[in-house]
Amino acid sequence: MAASAGPEIERLISLLAKLPGMGPRSARRAALALLKKREQLLVPLAASLAETAEKVSSCSVCGAPDTRNPCSICSDQARDNGLICVVEEAGALWAMERSGAFRGKYHVLGGMLSALDGVGPDALRIAELVGRVRGGEAKEVVLALPATVDGQTTAHYIAERLAGTEVEITSLARGVPVGGELDWLDDGTIVQALRARRPA
Repeated sequence: MAASAGPEIERLISLLAKLPGMGPRSARRAALALLKKREQLLVPLAASLAETAEKVSSCSVCGAPDTRNPCSICSDQARDNGLICVVEEAGALWAMERSGAFRGKYHVLGGMLSALDGVGPDALRIAELVGRVRGGEAKEVVLALPATVDGQTTAHYIAERLAGTEVEITSLARGVPVGGELDWLDDGTIVQALRARRPA
């Protein structure tokens, strides 16, 4: 960035560049768009960020971000307390909610186990999950974790930690997506789909 831009603009760009999917060039474009539409974008965004920082916190039960504690999902008496869906981050929870298919409660781990990145069990909310299962009315834990090495490692570790409880441990089915064509699928997806096949 040119030195004439000023330290405030440079700081804005450097902060934007730290967001997922944003590099220095994307951050510069975003900063310029915000500055160009100061009243319509920059000022409302700044106010929204300040309000979010002040009012949003992690739910003490499930770990999801919300303005309430416990969050709106954990507080909803119409949801099934016997069903807990374990997700990596809040984004996965929001995706599940968009589907409208899940009516239980959630547990946000806050990441995945990763020896490469130095993320161990203590860095995640696994102990809280075990406590919820042992001390609550959970009947089934659905492991909705990524189909990656870290996701599978985390799922296996959680299953081991919950061994000995009376809770059924399940995972999401993997395979051919709705509307998917076999030509476009990777080998791993096809293998999973074949392993998870069921009567037609």
